[in-house]
Amino acid sequence: MRAEKIAILDEVVARVKDSDYCFIVNHGGVTVAEMAKLRAELRKCESRLLVVKNTFLALAAKEKGWSDEVNAMFAGNTAIVTGHGEPTAVAKAVMEFVKASNGKASVKGADYDGKIVDAAMVEALSKVPGKNELRATLLMLLKEPATRLARVLSEKAKKEGGEAPAA
Repeated sequence: MRAEKIAILDEVVARVKDSDYCFIVNHGGVTVAEMAKLRAELRKCESRLLVVKNTFLALAAKEKGWSDEVNAMFAGNTAIVTGHGEPTAVAKAVMEFVKASNGKASVKGADYDGKIVDAAMVEALSKVPGKNELRATLLMLLKEPATRLARVLSEKAKKEGGEAPAA
């Protein structure tokens, strides 16, 4: 192999090995502008998109220890999305890209939480609320009983003719 190819292969292997997740996407027929838009969305999620040769990805998969069944995903125009942090936001960005491509792009699968998952699982992951949404929901649930108690005490005080206690 030429030195350039070895450097590219090393980068692909390093990205796949060091990443918390790896989404495998078919990008055939997608314009450069559409890919640039996806890259901009992925930067917000601390992720990167890399168009790779299938042979390089197969070698990276072998290094990472993925099962041989993943090799079926390495056909056609392939790109990988790698990064660290919350994979649900990345899955949402990838699925929005796929929907916006009008059938030109598709998700082949992903390495998520140490397991190889199919496109249906990636779509399901994209529908899961993110950490911040879950935190906001939890805070609302924790706050609700105290708010109701304050409302009840306030109404009772008003009925008895007294002043409402400060909440």
